[in-house]
Amino acid sequence: MKKWRTKNGYHIFRVVTGRSNAYLVSYGGRNILVDTGTSPYYNRLIKNINSIITYSEHIDMIVLTHTHFDHCQNASRLRRDHGSIILASRYESEFAKKGYTPIPKGTWAYSRLISKIGSPIGSSFLGYPLFPIDIEVEDEYAFNDFDLNLKVLSTPGHSAGSISLIVDNEIAVVGDAMFGIFRNSILPPFADDKRKMFESWKKLYATGCRLFLPGHGKNFEKGLIYREMNRFNLEPLKAE
Repeated sequence: MKKWRTKNGYHIFRVVTGRSNAYLVSYGGRNILVDTGTSPYYNRLIKNINSIITYSEHIDMIVLTHTHFDHCQNASRLRRDHGSIILASRYESEFAKKGYTPIPKGTWAYSRLISKIGSPIGSSFLGYPLFPIDIEVEDEYAFNDFDLNLKVLSTPGHSAGSISLIVDNEIAVVGDAMFGIFRNSILPPFADDKRKMFESWKKLYATGCRLFLPGHGKNFEKGLIYREMNRFNLEPLKAE
């Protein structure tokens, strides 16, 4: 199980990998789960989380970077069995009530074909159990009530409701705003709006985070984002 630590002692654990990644952020007895993976990985998810948290702790919140099935299929069960509250973009709320989020458009020929083939399948194979979103975020959300140096940013493009979690101003958990599967590339194979996604890259780059943890694949450093922005002729924003 891979893990990272910020200078101020925030720990991030990759508690699920495979079809997609899920991360547990822990600090001062508080635990925030970012994405939940798919239902076949539920037991592994719980086993890994229980190996990290103490008996008196629990999963305080689930942050869903978006509601595609491979990121939220365990959200309903976790909320029911562990009392976790769910935070996601308000743009995902209607999908969560239906139990299905449409596949985004492809960003290259092969993924466009997959999107076209997958769309008619719909909720039959790509759905998830219904769940309510307890905290709906539109733009930003700070974890002041939890006394944590965490912040959610709206990072649309892959989907309208994609969000990212900034941990201690050092590490960004970015969902599918960026991919870590392809060598020397962060371009996701699917995105509803590439222009907005590129703007989200610039926003994430400007946070000053040094490390980025994607929903799929391996982590990468800030330099790769800069190279990708150059490749697509994107002008960086000033660092916050």
